[in-house]
Amino acid sequence: MLASIHWSVSRLLTPRGGGVLTVEQLRAEIEAGRVDTVLLGITDMQGRLQGKRLAARYFLDEVLEHAAEGCNYLLAVDVDMNTVDGYAMSSWDRGYGDFVMRPDLSTLRRVPWQEGTVLLLADLVWEDGSDVVPSPRQILRRQIDRLAAYGWTAFVGTELEFCVYNDTYEQAWQRGYRDLSPANVYNVDYSLLGTARIEPLLRKIRLGMEGAGLYVESAKGECNLGQHEIAFRFTDALTTCDNHVFYKNGAKEIAAQEGRSITFMAKPNQREGNSCHIHISLRDADGVPVMAGREQYGLSKIGEHFIAGQLAAMRDLTLFYAPNINSYKRFVPGSFAPTAVKWGIDNRTCSLRLVGHGPSLRIENRVPGGDVNPYLAVAALIAAGLRGVENELPLDEPYGGNAYTSGAETVPSTLRDALSLWENSALAEESFGKDVVDHYANNARVEIAAFDAAVTDWELFRGFERL
Repeated sequence: MLASIHWSVSRLLTPRGGGVLTVEQLRAEIEAGRVDTVLLGITDMQGRLQGKRLAARYFLDEVLEHAAEGCNYLLAVDVDMNTVDGYAMSSWDRGYGDFVMRPDLSTLRRVPWQEGTVLLLADLVWEDGSDVVPSPRQILRRQIDRLAAYGWTAFVGTELEFCVYNDTYEQAWQRGYRDLSPANVYNVDYSLLGTARIEPLLRKIRLGMEGAGLYVESAKGECNLGQHEIAFRFTDALTTCDNHVFYKNGAKEIAAQEGRSITFMAKPNQREGNSCHIHISLRDADGVPVMAGREQYGLSKIGEHFIAGQLAAMRDLTLFYAPNINSYKRFVPGSFAPTAVKWGIDNRTCSLRLVGHGPSLRIENRVPGGDVNPYLAVAALIAAGLRGVENELPLDEPYGGNAYTSGAETVPSTLRDALSLWENSALAEESFGKDVVDHYANNARVEIAAFDAAVTDWELFRGFERL
């Protein structure tokens, strides 16, 4: 159902877009009066951009050399920004102090839809310079370093679906998210006529992202009402995840400017959910594909082990692929959202789909939804693959039929089940460390407790009069 990401060696050499700036270029823009605001952002546990709007001159004079600070509760709150108990790194007892937001200058880029504005991301460290271990970007960096020890680089593409509504975010909130007006009133999967209805918004998003240095490939309609996808060219894992969070935040901002709203919720209604299929391949220092080879199905032995590791670790690491209560509502048989822990060759009913040939060969993980934190999901993909490689796990035969009816083991069906697997996983602790396991287990417990305490519309409609 989703647009393919085209992978080839030549595309690895594609230069970054013109929206990416050097510090020298930023200085010139500030001196010329074209830039006055610098956004310094981090990605929180929920995959959202959080941070500060800095005066441009202050950024050059102070933050560039000395960094900035932010309250460490940013990695210890729920989605509503409520302070919650259970986190070792941040609490009332510890005083909710600061961590350091150290700018990563390689991420500096224009924000074309905000006048005079640029943005860059930061890595989080403590005052002594040590990493803030549960930070999503740092979790991914550590897995990238593990790959680097083998001389390998992970290349990744993420495919985000979203639903567009003709209501503003404020109107949607005030209506309790009921009776919203979708931008399309019928299935527009691959429909050029249907997507033309919303092309002005899609075009503004595409051009905005291109102006910010992202490489846009395409846009297409999807199955749910008002559902669409914009695809971007793959690149190295960290850059893809940086681009992912920038795009997701920016698309919402652009939609709001147009008087509309979009959601990346995994399952916003009873129809098809919003997926985020993640493609991954490995290359060595010379750009040669590592997973492609002369074994069956065009794989190398490393490729076989890497995929076997994905399958072996799928259930243990589902918490990083499906982090919210709502994530699990998407796992419906026959919905193009996977349930079976199987791999197949161009088989969309499997959780893992082998795509491409030769240099373009890669594996697509179809488990994550649009609500996924990309840093955590890609870190899990790398950790799982390395488990397969390091233990030379054998790869089962690909599944060629309808995996929904295969009788195979499935991904966990609830966040509660995923949490139990995560907390008891030796693989998770060995790959990420106990601090990370405990931190994200607590995040899941907080969400489960909040949901268990909520009175839902479902309960009201069933019980208000009739029970």
